[in-house]
Amino acid sequence: MSGNGPADDERTGTDDRADDADRPATDGGAAEESAPTESGPARFAPADRVESVPPSGIREFFEVAENRDDVISLGVGEPDFTAPWPARSAAIDSLERGRTSYTANRGMPELRRAIAKRVARYGQSYDAETEVLVTTGASEAVDLTFRAFLNPGDTVALPTPTYVSYEPAVRFAGGEPLPVHTRHEDDWALTPESLLEAGADEADVLVLCYPNNPTGATMDADEMDAVAAFCREHDLLVVADEIYAALTYEGDHESVATRPGMRERTVVINGFSKAYAMTGLRLGYAMGPEAAIDAMTKVHQYAMLSAPTTAQNAALAAIERCDDEVERMRREYDRRRRYVVSRLRELGIEVSEPGGAFYAFPRVAPIAPDGDARAFATELLEAEGVAAVPGTAFGAGGEGHIRISYATGLDDLKEAMTRLERFLS
Repeated sequence: MSGNGPADDERTGTDDRADDADRPATDGGAAEESAPTESGPARFAPADRVESVPPSGIREFFEVAENRDDVISLGVGEPDFTAPWPARSAAIDSLERGRTSYTANRGMPELRRAIAKRVARYGQSYDAETEVLVTTGASEAVDLTFRAFLNPGDTVALPTPTYVSYEPAVRFAGGEPLPVHTRHEDDWALTPESLLEAGADEADVLVLCYPNNPTGATMDADEMDAVAAFCREHDLLVVADEIYAALTYEGDHESVATRPGMRERTVVINGFSKAYAMTGLRLGYAMGPEAAIDAMTKVHQYAMLSAPTTAQNAALAAIERCDDEVERMRREYDRRRRYVVSRLRELGIEVSEPGGAFYAFPRVAPIAPDGDARAFATELLEAEGVAAVPGTAFGAGGEGHIRISYATGLDDLKEAMTRLERFLS
């Protein structure tokens, strides 16, 4: 199938409703039950790779918080801003004009051109026709990458603590996650030494999420150069999740794809949820060598056909007309970041300075019951109505920490810090 048009274009003109002769005889009652087995009616059983993955540690925790009216949530990574008006207006206009059909599998050509033009600010260069794929959120792009390139048993190195979806997505695709520990004492820096110690020299793929969720860590030019050299030396493919690139507060965003010899071995992922406050519109994109995007498009066209048309129209307006709004939001996040870090340190809580995204990842082990960050988060929620995510939701590397999102209003952040101070006293 061509990657240049919706998969539905190749459907035949037949009616997919069953003929009367093909329908089972019924008397208007319920459909027949599944054929019985020795143990009773047939039931769906999850595949082993699905059964092995636990529910999201974030959602599990916040289902408790949702049952209370007095909770200040510092947990979910979602902007408290609404999408900029030009993006919303473009979405409304596209609906009023009846633009509700599929787009090309890879996304609207004009949107892909705008994306290719936009990422030039990070030193990236991609052909809009062959090297850009618009996806249903950055999460779909991550999933497509693993499904397109992992063979059963392939190893994926994941710096930990890490975003909650990477490990399940690797397992669903048949791969094996390999944790690479980063440390609070090193400001969560990823180094060739930590990669080598974890055995990543034998891995097939390395995932880089910088600016990082959950730690807020960023990588400077020298650090990125060193990791890129490790990838070249050990022939690693790289998945670079750069969804927070526009929310960098100190220095410039550094992309591994701009390093010598790395463009051809890297898929870069970005999107509109975080910087543009468009989480509910579910739009992301992937960029990489033509062969990589071809393979990902093959999976995408069968699973998704194309990203939502209305969201694509909103995204085009966002790129072309919303730079000032993005910068306003970035400055406000930066103000909140400095407040949260300062306040935590006033309370005697250790926290590494986050250089990007909208998270802080303080160490609470010294003040938590038996050093248990989950118990700390649970008691803070129950006693004071402040919800933060236990660090173990992000892998073993998050033990002893909690994630605080400052993607909420400053007044709520101030009240949350007041409650935290009372809790600690």
